[in-house]
Parts: sequence; C-alpha cells; structure tokens
Amino acid sequence: MDLAMTAMRQVFVLFILMFAGFAGVKTGLIRMEGKKAFSDLLVNLICPCMILNSYFAEFQPEIFRNLLWAYGVSLLLILVGLAVTVIFTKKFPPSERPIQQFACIYSNAAFMGFPLIQVMFGEEGLLYASAYVTVFNILLWTHGYIMLSKGREGKSRREAGGFRTTMKKLFTTPVLISVMLGLVIYLGRIPIPGVLAEPIKLISGMNTPMAMFITGMIIADSNLGKIIRNVQISAMILLRLILIPLVCFGIYLAAGFTGMQAQVVFLLEACPCAAITSVFAVQFGYNEEMAAGSVVVTTLLSIITLPLGGNDFYNLRQLFRTAGELEEKSVSGLPVSRAFFQFSHRRNLRCFLLGFAGQEDTPS
Repeated sequence: MDLAMTAMRQVFVLFILMFAGFAGVKTGLIRMEGKKAFSDLLVNLICPCMILNSYFAEFQPEIFRNLLWAYGVSLLLILVGLAVTVIFTKKFPPSERPIQQFACIYSNAAFMGFPLIQVMFGEEGLLYASAYVTVFNILLWTHGYIMLSKGREGKSRREAGGFRTTMKKLFTTPVLISVMLGLVIYLGRIPIPGVLAEPIKLISGMNTPMAMFITGMIIADSNLGKIIRNVQISAMILLRLILIPLVCFGIYLAAGFTGMQAQVVFLLEACPCAAITSVFAVQFGYNEEMAAGSVVVTTLLSIITLPLGGNDFYNLRQLFRTAGELEEKSVSGLPVSRAFFQFSHRRNLRCFLLGFAGQEDTPS
C-alpha cells in the first residue's frame, strides 16, 4: 500500500482514539482531573518502555549508522527551527516572547510523532525516533528551560531552579534514562529475558491510544473559537506547522536526505507544539491560555499536516527530480521544450495532490 494511504489511514485511526477522549469528557464519563495522571503515566512509564523496546532489536551495522545519522540531523533540524523562530518572533511582545518561542521551537514528538512513527515504520522507526528525543530533551532542559526562567517577572536563573537543578531534571528524565539504557543494551548486544521483554512490549503498546486519548481530553476542555481568533497563536501555528517544516524540507532537498531515518526525523520536527509548553507557562507565570491554545490548535491541525510531512513531501521531492530529468532529455536530438516540462509538472502535481504521486504522464 502507498505510504500516503497508510499515513492517512493511521491518522484516521488516531483521530478515532482522540475522539474517544473527547467524547469521554463531553459526556461526563471521564473527569478532566484524570488528565494529569494519564499524562504522568504516559511520559514516565509508557514512553520509556516503548523506547526501550525499540532497542531490543538485533544489532545491525547499517541500522547503527542510520542511528548516528539521525542524531546529527536531529540536532541540525532543531537548531534550524530555533533560528527560524528567533528571526520571525522579534516583533512579538517581549513579556510573552520566551513562551511563544518555546512553543515554536520544541515539538510534541512523544505525543503525536511517536504514535504515527510506530504504526508507519515499526520498531526500527522508533529506534531512530529515540535519537531525536535524546537531542530534543537535552536542548529542552538546557536552552528551553533557561530561556523561560531567565528574567521572568524578576526571577533570576537561580530562583527558577539553577543550573544544578536543570541538569538533575535532564538526567533523571525517564525518557532519557530509557534511551541511555537502551543504547547500552543495543551496543552491548545484551540479551533480554522474555519474562522482562514481554511486559515492556505490552506496556509500550499503550503509547498510541493513551497519547491520543489525552489529546482528545485537552481539545474537549478548550474554547477553540476564542483560541483561533488569537492573532499571536495564529502566527505560532504558521511557524510551528508550516514555516519550520518548509525550511527543513528545503535543507533535505539541498542535501539529498532520503531513507526511513530521514523521514522519521522530519516527522518529529514537523509535530505540533510540545505539550509541556502549558506546564512551563504555569510554572513561570506566562499567559496560560495562549500556551494551551497553541498546543491544542497545532495538535488539531497536525492531523492534516503530519501525513503531508511524512509522505507527500517526499513524493514531491521525487516529482521535482523526475521533472528535472525530463527537462534535460532530448527527443530526436532536440531538447524537451520548457512548455512540455511545465505541462508535465502541473499534471504530475495534480496527480500528486489527488494521491497518485509518482505516476508518469502517458502519451495520448
């Protein structure tokens, strides 16, 4: 099955899971007070088990090389997102700029990216995803945390927690611990007894339904109309879901990045605003409604943008490459005309938008 169709099918499944959480809150069967417990369970137990389970795979030199590549490109894309955000948020109100920048720089990789990667790419995809999460957490708990704490309402970095506290939080994060432990198991080729591997695998399978269920609960408890009318949130949406992915895609085009590991890293960078944005807004006294709104709306819109990022951008890349090759070819010693190239390109693009990317034009 074409990857685009697979992605759309899986996103539809995720949407149904999300609707279950939404309906549960709206009908009163589930109380919003349970959201914190569900979230803690997901972040502190289920996600670490899922990452650990991905490292139980048999060691293969090619996959290991791809894993190292994923670490490097993850750092590159996050830094690109940071640079784009800093450039385009210069005119944002200084009092709220740090939380707005945080929302645009750091994506919701665990909640939205991991479930899609799990269903599209399986265990190998999650292995590459763990590389992104490692780089992501290091930057989030250093650059992100310090950026939000520094100078907020007269608070010094020391009052907000200090460097030692930040480092403690970083290296005691369950997700990061699972990555480091997983690397030891994978590189050391340590066999894991079935009595341990099986429950870890079962718990990891809870990631997708739990993440989507929580997302549905968040949407059910939000005033979407008021949020959508907020101009600053609209600007953050454009940055997080459109501009940053497009710039990263441009880098992929220029560098010729391909393969599963490339798609996985790109998908995670194209995810909506990180859920922890709302938590930090409360902790440091920023606008909570704006922070929560950016998470909710980008999460909702990512149902559309993530499948595009996962597959269609790659089809479009192949389309441009094929069209470029056509332009260079000659027919009976004469170069193919640019008019033919443009017609062929438009026709292919129309097919691409309809889900038939990659089909060649057939002569009439």
